[in-house]
Amino acid sequence: MAALTPISRKPLSLVLPTIAAAGAFLGLFVGTANGSGLLGVVIGAALIAAMGFVYITVLKNETLSKWITILGLAALGYVFGGVPGVVLGALSGWFFHWFTYWLYEGRYRARLLPYLTSRQVLWFYSFRVICGAIFVFLITPILVVMPLSFNAENFFTFTPEMLRFDPDGYSLKHYVDFFTNNEWQRSFKNSLIIAPIATIISVSLGTLAAIGLSQSHVPGRRAIMAVMISPMIVPLIISATGMFFFYSDIGNWLEGTLGLSKNFVGYVKVILAHAVLGIPFVIITVTATLVGFDQSLTRASANMGADPVTTFFKVQMPLILPGVISGALFAFITSFDEVVVVLFVGSAAQKTLPWQMFTGLREQISPTILAVATILVALSILLLTTVELLRRRSERLRGMSPS
Repeated sequence: MAALTPISRKPLSLVLPTIAAAGAFLGLFVGTANGSGLLGVVIGAALIAAMGFVYITVLKNETLSKWITILGLAALGYVFGGVPGVVLGALSGWFFHWFTYWLYEGRYRARLLPYLTSRQVLWFYSFRVICGAIFVFLITPILVVMPLSFNAENFFTFTPEMLRFDPDGYSLKHYVDFFTNNEWQRSFKNSLIIAPIATIISVSLGTLAAIGLSQSHVPGRRAIMAVMISPMIVPLIISATGMFFFYSDIGNWLEGTLGLSKNFVGYVKVILAHAVLGIPFVIITVTATLVGFDQSLTRASANMGADPVTTFFKVQMPLILPGVISGALFAFITSFDEVVVVLFVGSAAQKTLPWQMFTGLREQISPTILAVATILVALSILLLTTVELLRRRSERLRGMSPS
């Protein structure tokens, strides 16, 4: 096969230390889990380096060495971790075998430009390793929470049954509790009431502000923009404190002068506060979309006799719609996940889902929080996927190649 054709075999002085470093990284985790991280580093580095030396200099059979590595590390995984260890061991065996021959046969240069220097090649792959490590660091807490939400026990840790992949160790009871518990459902409904209304207000005001600030004749555009996006820059606790005093006066006026109910006024205060937090996201996304907008289209519309409102809905809005929807999604996520401001501005009647989660962690350790967190993660992934699809559509509309 062409993929297995060696470009230029590399010396063992390069291959062995590199795969030993990778083995030490794996050994660090295995050793730490078994009480000695340093011993795991030493054993991992020595084992992988010895494996690579034997395969390259003695065995010289890539297919046979692959299965030896996969089965060998799977067996070690079973000794240290049971059935889950078998899966991780087999995957590790496949990776280390592939990594060894990827280095030794020089396959890492197969898809690179031939004139790149060794330093450029090193930076090319180092950059990707660093990005991958950051990604793993960020995603690992989420990957831990999601399986824990299916725990059959009321624990925040993996039970022996879960580690053995025993079906009795898994259950949907925490999800059932979320959908049947009155406290959780009340907070969920509050979030579904507050977040969409706050999003509509954020999109309406943020879009108009972005269009106005995109006009070159507006004086002090930069200063106005800095003020408009300040809620996402100022520490949230400071914003929440200021909103508490500001909306308290507004609430007293609405209740005392207009005679509105306290419960209704509470919703108004929380919605307005969340709208303030969402407006900067709408301004930024819509402004980014307007960068490539051809202003001659609006002038042509005016020359044809269209009024500004018609021009906005018929000409501008279809072209900037991806940016508007992206800003709306960010504003919705901000409102739906926010807990600090609602603690200051809202009351018990406006308890949102994040507030209920915070209460569950502070007052009673409820594993239902894990189920709710998993649902929110799934919702966020869905919304962010939508944002990415809209970004690509926006770039295609502007004649750019989606990256």
